[in-house]
Amino acid sequence: MPEGNVVALRPNDRVRQDAEPIASLYRNLGTASAEQVVTRALGELALTMAGMARQVRDHDLADLSRQLRRLQRMSENLGMISLAQVSQAVRDCLEQAEPTAFSAVWARLLRVAESSLASEGDFLDSAPQDR
Repeated sequence: MPEGNVVALRPNDRVRQDAEPIASLYRNLGTASAEQVVTRALGELALTMAGMARQVRDHDLADLSRQLRRLQRMSENLGMISLAQVSQAVRDCLEQAEPTAFSAVWARLLRVAESSLASEGDFLDSAPQDR
C-alpha cells in the first residue's frame, strides 16, 4: 500500500451517563452538600485514573484489576455508564492476559474518562445553586 493512503483514525466514543444518581443526591442532601459530595467523588475518580495511568506507564499491573473495579464502582455511583462499562472491559483484557486488546481498551478508557469528567463538570455547573 502506498504511503499516501495512510488514514489517521480519530476515535469518537459516545459517552453514556445517567443523571439520576447525581440528581438524587441533590434532592436528598440539598445543593451545597450534594455539590461537596459529588465534587469529592469526582476528585477521587480523577486521582484513581491518574494513579492507574502511572501504573500502566510503569508496567506495574499488580493491583490494577482492583483499581479498575474501584473505578467501576465509583463510576456506577455517579451514573457514568460508559466509564463503568469500559473499566470492566479493561479488567477483562487484563485478566485474560491480552496485551494488544488491553492497550486498545486502555486507550479507550482514557478517552471515556476524560469525556466523562468533562461532562460531569458541565452538569455541576448547570445544577441549581442556593443563593
